[in-house]
Amino acid sequence: MVKNIVSTVWTGKSHFETDNLSGHKLTMFDKSQDNGNTVGFAPKALMLSSLAGCSGLDVISLLEKMRAEVTDFKVIVTAELTDEHPKFYKNVKVDYHFTDSDLKPEKIQKAVNLSVTKYCGVMEMFRQFATVETEIYLHTLEK
Repeated sequence: MVKNIVSTVWTGKSHFETDNLSGHKLTMFDKSQDNGNTVGFAPKALMLSSLAGCSGLDVISLLEKMRAEVTDFKVIVTAELTDEHPKFYKNVKVDYHFTDSDLKPEKIQKAVNLSVTKYCGVMEMFRQFATVETEIYLHTLEK
């Protein structure tokens, strides 16, 4: 079993600095507080970024293996929090946007499906507490 360890240290006010397995650090803070000019992230928003990154990395890798690369790709995650505390994401929508002059819809669909159902562990974690919906958008460039 793989064990991951991060260290998160309070740096004053509502700021924390955390490391990760890559050795890089980032700042997290309470977005409802005055954070001055601090550059950082809110913890719950990082969860959405992790979901987009996990699935996006899967999809790009799979498309490359299928020889179906695209010119541009982005993942947009929209999530709704519960009203009561502790607030957590209850509804999540993941939109996959692909752009190219020669899109391969079948391969794109297969890559997204494999990420969503088999490879993306963050997606599976989200499904434990939220309803997750996905949609694919294809944008064709003129040749």
